[in-house]
Amino acid sequence: MTTTGQVHIKGVVKRHGTFTALHGLDLEIAPGEFFALLGPSGSGKSTTLRILAGLDSPDEGCIVIDGMDVTDAQPGDRDIAMVFQSYALYPHLTVYDNIAFPLRMIKTPAPELDQAVRAAAGKVRIDQLLHRKPGQLSGGQQQRCALARAIVRKPRLFLLDEPLSNLDAKLRMETRVELKRLQRSLDATAIYVTHDQEEAMAMADRMAIFMDGRVVQVGTPDEVFGRPASVTVAAFLGNPPMNLLAASLAGGMASVEGVAISVPALAALGTREITLGARPSAVVLGAGGFPATVALCESLGEETIVDLALGASLLRARLPAGQRPREGETVEVSLRASGLHAFDRTSGLRLDF
Repeated sequence: MTTTGQVHIKGVVKRHGTFTALHGLDLEIAPGEFFALLGPSGSGKSTTLRILAGLDSPDEGCIVIDGMDVTDAQPGDRDIAMVFQSYALYPHLTVYDNIAFPLRMIKTPAPELDQAVRAAAGKVRIDQLLHRKPGQLSGGQQQRCALARAIVRKPRLFLLDEPLSNLDAKLRMETRVELKRLQRSLDATAIYVTHDQEEAMAMADRMAIFMDGRVVQVGTPDEVFGRPASVTVAAFLGNPPMNLLAASLAGGMASVEGVAISVPALAALGTREITLGARPSAVVLGAGGFPATVALCESLGEETIVDLALGASLLRARLPAGQRPREGETVEVSLRASGLHAFDRTSGLRLDF
């Protein structure tokens, strides 16, 4: 297990004029972790990565890597490799020379350089393309070249800024598997920025959810998905996202749009106004539930997404492909207790029950 690549981000604030991009960011990342920064565009993810890389400076706070304060250190002195969304390859250089570039900058002897370049190219399976230039490569091959250039120096920390976003869906899925395998084989710490929750869920050991320049939750993918800390996290994660309904709770019954829904699992919360959360997979159609009208059915091959109208509110259900109610019909609906969540109506924070 690696002993380098430990990162502490302590109280980091970043302002652009009157706009605050990061509000006192605190994060700890363990050596060898694959750590994802996940959030919508403009939430502060890439700003955090640029500060870690030394490309931007924080207005307050500090960056500590392996116990050393590197806040004021130059990018080249941090032992960090960064892979950008655009790959940032030199178009006039061959793949070999693009990969070799970081080693030439530190005057690596030719035999050692050649061995390192060929080993890095082999790890990402482009050793047969070393003579080509970036313009002769596909998007996926360019991305592998950028990765090889990042790993050739064996840095203690990899920073990856949406490196798969320019690939098509099939190649993106294949490459994320290889990227995780590569990170494990290098025994290195990786910090990965993405707005794609599926990517983060599939690859990360832990993740931080960014919203408006703040980290609103940190945990494993299972922890964050299974127990979202707030309404905003619950609404962001999941496809389709969690159903969130304004409800009046009393005695194990929730009143939503004037409809009484049995939720005995929430009885311990007493009488209060809540936001009731239910994943689409927890919405069950069958006899004995409350009435709702089928507004729309979307077939996704192995499953069907059904939009159910409950007064002015919408409830989405994820059903097996063979279960497809007719649009316009009234069905009986119940909520599976194991898929229920409750949030304070005022603060939006999770309520434990």
